[in-house]
Amino acid sequence: MKFIVAIIQPHRLDAVREALTQVGVYGLTVSEVRGYGRQRGHTEVYRGAEYTINYLPKLKLEIAVDSALAEAVVEAVQNAARTGKIGDGKIFVFELAQATRIRTGETGTGAL
Repeated sequence: MKFIVAIIQPHRLDAVREALTQVGVYGLTVSEVRGYGRQRGHTEVYRGAEYTINYLPKLKLEIAVDSALAEAVVEAVQNAARTGKIGDGKIFVFELAQATRIRTGETGTGAL
């Protein structure tokens, strides 16, 4: 099993979710996060005062999948989240040692 973490731009969430559904992923966890990277933030003016926003809003997607599906999931997220501009995000893939469904006690891929 694989655990995939993707950091994407918030406005790309619906496109990514649709792409994941097409490859057979029906569950994911979404968290609102802030990040700092090559995008470097931007400046804004509020009540006449200029200030810099270094940490930009992003979404963190967490997806647990069978190993056979991992590459298709990475490709789907990458294609759906890509705008071609700096700040599109990152995808990380980890080995997932175990998963257990609390309600039924199922383990392994059956719990996904």
